[in-house]
Amino acid sequence: MEGTIRCSANYVPLSPISFLDRAAVVFGGRTSVVYGDIQYTWHQTRDRCVRLATALSDLGLCRHDVVVALAPNVPALCELHFGAPMAGTVLCVLNTHYDSQMLAMAIEKTKPKVFFVDSEFLSIAEESLNLLSNITTEEQPLIITITESPTEKSKHLQYEEFLTSGNPNFEVVRPVDECDPIALNFTSGITSTPKCVVYSHRGTYLNATAVGVISEMKPMPVYLWTVPMYHCSGWCSVWTVAAFGGVNVCLREVNDEVIFDNVVKRKVTHFGGSPALLNMIANARDLVKKSFLTAS
Repeated sequence: MEGTIRCSANYVPLSPISFLDRAAVVFGGRTSVVYGDIQYTWHQTRDRCVRLATALSDLGLCRHDVVVALAPNVPALCELHFGAPMAGTVLCVLNTHYDSQMLAMAIEKTKPKVFFVDSEFLSIAEESLNLLSNITTEEQPLIITITESPTEKSKHLQYEEFLTSGNPNFEVVRPVDECDPIALNFTSGITSTPKCVVYSHRGTYLNATAVGVISEMKPMPVYLWTVPMYHCSGWCSVWTVAAFGGVNVCLREVNDEVIFDNVVKRKVTHFGGSPALLNMIANARDLVKKSFLTAS
């Protein structure tokens, strides 16, 4: 037998974008993101991601154009993992520990059209653009600042203002081929110059699913963001949480006190981290330790 003929009845390119679409329908009224006093539902998160995709498209960005981001694990970074590919673009989240020269190197390699920068890192981002030698001022990416407060002043376009220009009824751009790129990730550069790795829609879909299976996630987990989203796209967990209709507990800073407080307050069920982070938890100061049993 020749097998089935690939058609719309039996084939759709795999993409983690579909996780957000499903979450908005199945878990629409449930919490998707928590960050301090900020809280969104899955319906609101999809609306914000679609608006983001629209705003990027309105700038003239098209398939395979790159947008970069430099920010801690804040809600905007969660949204960029969906909103950027929903515009057909490729997301590259940069390591917040890079100096200006490393950032300039990454920008020269990826040639982004837009640079999303948290206000905490704005000065080093601007410095990195000044170091670019092969890119003219006109070719430099548009800076959009992610700010904590709507009253915070910036000479650049602000993220929330950028979102308001978007259309919630925008027709999302789907990958033509599931092997199309969805994200770029740089290695740490500990032993040599950072190298860039390409993630595909198919690869992230499968890896995000595998993360949920291996972690034995049940529906509606509560995920504490102790893994940097610049690290392998947060181990693809940002897409995993959407697939399972969970809650993203975003953190600007990661330390023992913040971890213990959030595990108890938010009833955290899952988190990830390097051996160094686990060691920090195991050897936390007595004054910040709390019983995890109170979180169940």
